[in-house]
Amino acid sequence: MTRSSPVSAGPTSAFDPEDWDAFRALGRRMVDDLVDQLQGLGDGPVWRPMPDAVRATFRSEALGAPQPVEAVYADYLETVAPYAGGNRHPGFMGWVQGAGAPVGALAEMLAAGLNMNCGGRDHVGIALEQQIGLWARDWFGFPATARGLFVTGASMANFAACLAARSRALGPEARASGVGAARLTAYAAQGAHACVVRAMEMAGLGREALRLVPLNADFQMDIKALDSLIQADVEAGLQPFLVTATAGSVDVGAFDDLAMLADLAERRGLWLHVDGAFGALGVHSARVRPKLAGLDRAQSVAFDFHKWGQVPYDAGFIIVADGARLTDVFASPAAYLSREPEGLAAGDFWPTDYGPDLSRGCRALKTWFILRTCGVEAIGAAIDTGLDLAAALRARIAAETRLEQLGPSDLNIVCFRYLPDPVTSGGAAPDLDDLNRGIARRLQIKGRVAPSLTRIDGKVALRAALFNPRATLSDINALVDGALLEGAELAGKATHDQPSRN
Repeated sequence: MTRSSPVSAGPTSAFDPEDWDAFRALGRRMVDDLVDQLQGLGDGPVWRPMPDAVRATFRSEALGAPQPVEAVYADYLETVAPYAGGNRHPGFMGWVQGAGAPVGALAEMLAAGLNMNCGGRDHVGIALEQQIGLWARDWFGFPATARGLFVTGASMANFAACLAARSRALGPEARASGVGAARLTAYAAQGAHACVVRAMEMAGLGREALRLVPLNADFQMDIKALDSLIQADVEAGLQPFLVTATAGSVDVGAFDDLAMLADLAERRGLWLHVDGAFGALGVHSARVRPKLAGLDRAQSVAFDFHKWGQVPYDAGFIIVADGARLTDVFASPAAYLSREPEGLAAGDFWPTDYGPDLSRGCRALKTWFILRTCGVEAIGAAIDTGLDLAAALRARIAAETRLEQLGPSDLNIVCFRYLPDPVTSGGAAPDLDDLNRGIARRLQIKGRVAPSLTRIDGKVALRAALFNPRATLSDINALVDGALLEGAELAGKATHDQPSRN
């Protein structure tokens, strides 16, 4: 559609531009600048430290007088855009974060222009969310009773699932009377995300009610150990109610055996929830899909479109096989939320009945744009690219005597550490944990690649999480070459700094 005549200015306020044509020109410039940034991502550093002078500009307690939008945008270009978190860059491999698809940025702009509150009522933002819930239901093989809901991320999705499982165990009346004397216990692998612990805390059940199950050799939840813990709790008069499986652990990318956990959960009468923050979207990769066998038997799944789905932050999602379990937890009667058979207050799906928020932005529009323009095939291809790069990284680690892989890795997360050469280091033994922490810091500050750190079997490890579809083999080589270079320099410095033994 082309603009054939000027649009009527309509009513104005202090929040509207004084000159709409100038505003339009600035908007076009912003889009051009953004596209230039995205197109040239690989030309700059992954991340750069914020100078003290720039940081100081964000510590003023006084807001000051209003400024022209052009001046504020100029400040943005100087003090904001250069110092972002880095996850768009192909060399970013430290944390489990997606890179974002450019079309998502445009869709986010459109969503902001529509300014829809997607807590409820009858408008297209709700229909978009329902559509994506239907797609997710199909992907995971969930029943027609399933309901899906956007949330900030898997942390909130895991919390919502915990509340739904608690309601199933104690009945909806627990919302009024609390948990009382109930002694509920839940179970998750020792490698589960920290938000699983927080969910128990926020649900009022306490972290001590969560049993962290030992891992097997593949870093999966040990099923026999889990069954023994459940049996011991039953014999102690406790009430097991929830087991949270992990589909893609943040440390090493391990997948619990969902089919075996589903068997156990059915036999024990437990709610099976799957924290699939990144792993659940592996259904779109033929190489990852077998790890998700049994996903369709879960009562709920948490996942993030902003990881493997490459949707700009934030776009978490929860889907529950029996959607009524969420309304048991969240639906609340209120005069201002009354429903009507027609008009704006109509609609058979109000997300506020299924989650904690009434004020909700439209996360669905950017997700809808990306899924429709890129397709799930692009998600699967990006996943497979990450798997190939991880295999190349493992091969390089195996070929370098100064590097040691830590933990299992058959997915897209690889952990390793640098081992100094005892000959060149003069026989000294620098602290390996401190050495590898230093390597990570140096690589991040130099900006070519940015790994993170974790701890595997008590050892500090460099961690490469390969989620960025823009990454190539050159980024893998830069990581390995950089680790070797920084490791050698730091090990030599540590040796030089050793006190004399004479």
